Amino acid sequence: MTQSFNEMKDMALAKLENKWGNAALVVLIAMIITGATNFIPGASLIIGGPISLGMAIYFLRISRDEPVEINNLFDGFKQFGNALGAYLLMLLIIILGFILLIVPGIIAALALSQTFNIMHDEPNLGPIEAMKKSHEMMKGHRGDYFLLNLSFIGWALLCILTIGIGFLFLAPYASVTNAIFYNNLVDYHNKDIKELGSHLEVLEY
Repeated sequence: MTQSFNEMKDMALAKLENKWGNAALVVLIAMIITGATNFIPGASLIIGGPISLGMAIYFLRISRDEPVEINNLFDGFKQFGNALGAYLLMLLIIILGFILLIVPGIIAALALSQTFNIMHDEPNLGPIEAMKKSHEMMKGHRGDYFLLNLSFIGWALLCILTIGIGFLFLAPYASVTNAIFYNNLVDYHNKDIKELGSHLEVLEY
């Protein structure tokens, strides 16, 4: 990775400057929608994918200094079928992992963690292809991703003292940091591909 955890987190704070209000509102809207659908059998499974993809899109745009609006949260519905398929497959794999043992479930969640980011960058990929790519990209980086998210545990404990209100601001902070992690991951793999291409050119020559 090209940046340390602290550098990623500092960058996330800088990216969120003047955007905290809207980012917190996006998290609140997502929470309300998700919470409301829990009262309708099966609804949370249906909208879980598009909302997750929309959240990924929103925070990726912030991490890349791209124009961002609150309604980007609903961009995931533009890929409804793929988002739904990916969400259900990921949920199934992770649940099966936890049924076997807790550790396999955590490993599966880490391996598939970049699926929605990939679906945003490569909308031509289907759910399985995006999940496979996430699995490949996260090889050797699952521990890093786990530790990065674990580093927010102190803030999470403090948020509990605010009756949960603090999570409206912690979630954007963690989400943008994770988006920056993904951007680093993309750069890392693109660099590897370029180096491999250079080696092949030398061998051909």
